Amino acid sequence: MSYIQPKEFAAKMVDAGESKIFMSTKDTLIRAFMAGAILALAAAFAISITVNTGQPLVGALLFPVGFCMLYLMGFDLLTGVFTLAPLAVIAKRPGCTWGGVLRNWGLVFTGNFAGAMTTAIMMAIIFTMGFSQEPNAIGAKIGKIGEARTLGYAAAGSAGLLTVFVRAVMCNWMVSTGVVAAMMSNSVSGKIMAMWMPILVFFYLGFEHSIVNMFLFPSGIILGGQFTWADYFIYNEIPVVLGNLVGGLTFVGGMLYMTHFKESPKRNASVARNDDSAHMPAE
Repeated sequence: MSYIQPKEFAAKMVDAGESKIFMSTKDTLIRAFMAGAILALAAAFAISITVNTGQPLVGALLFPVGFCMLYLMGFDLLTGVFTLAPLAVIAKRPGCTWGGVLRNWGLVFTGNFAGAMTTAIMMAIIFTMGFSQEPNAIGAKIGKIGEARTLGYAAAGSAGLLTVFVRAVMCNWMVSTGVVAAMMSNSVSGKIMAMWMPILVFFYLGFEHSIVNMFLFPSGIILGGQFTWADYFIYNEIPVVLGNLVGGLTFVGGMLYMTHFKESPKRNASVARNDDSAHMPAE
């Protein structure tokens, strides 16, 4: 059957987390670099569609193409390993430690950032005719996005930081749901369909994704956005990374682990009936 039951894909989640922890440095960096580069290109694609059509929903509908490509090619995003890698330690897989988890997270962050920056520079060249002209409409839009999602949060003070954090939590709730949803099917079409839905939700609602932002904000600075690298890291990237961690590990990895991988014993049917009858009103 194409569909895989929750108990089975929960075990696959733990297996995947173990695999991430033991992956070589070279493979981890290459896979993370390519994931960051492809997701950044998908973000540029979606923004281009939104600017050219004036319809943000169309851009959101098509953005998941990048996520599907990188997943099917076995590349890794920080948002995904935030959810999967800790499960191997929680499940007490031999040799899996929190040190190994932190190593994996650090390498994937580095690779994702390098890949996203590479795409940011190449797209900036395209948007400015090799830096010989002012940014075109798409480049200007990216600069404005960067300003709104750094200086806009900064202007609101602690309320702004709370907002960006919660948007990041919600983002990886959806993105990691997409990662796990791909494990629900053995067919390529089933994986794509399952991934597409939550990724569409996150992008259209404007949630904060740390790897997408590794493209948007450096691009915005390169293309003339009126904000600084300090604004980017303090008011966006750092709280977004923390929110993505909480959202993926809590609402996806932790919940599925507790109810499907570590499923509690079922209630005894006869005892359950007696319990229910004891609470029925007397006639």
